[in-house]
Amino acid sequence: MPLYVKAGSIIPMGPFKQYATEKSEDPIELRIYTGANADFILYEDEYDTYNYEKGVYSTIAFNWDEKSQTLTIGKRVGEFPGMLKEREFRIVWVKEGHGTDVEIAPEIDKVIQYVGERVIVKKFR
Repeated sequence: MPLYVKAGSIIPMGPFKQYATEKSEDPIELRIYTGANADFILYEDEYDTYNYEKGVYSTIAFNWDEKSQTLTIGKRVGEFPGMLKEREFRIVWVKEGHGTDVEIAPEIDKVIQYVGERVIVKKFR
């Protein structure tokens, strides 16, 4: 079944899992569908408690600016026990024949080692 994704979308893809706590959410492949501005917030928590109701979770904001061809990965907000303090984001700028399958992309455009601080990534042409 075809899946249509509009321009200006950011889709995170993590490792394939059978259940939530099977393995860590690292690395995360970020698929950037260019053509329009995009925003996305990655939300994470402990998976198996109600502590999120008490504010025990983290978020990371992503912003794609089409005009400047820039992806901004925001500073992590919040924390929870067992959370990954460092992680790898594998960025794929989707185009015809590149980053269009449900499988992990065989070619990654940029790899970012994220430690919770703001990162700005310029798309190369």
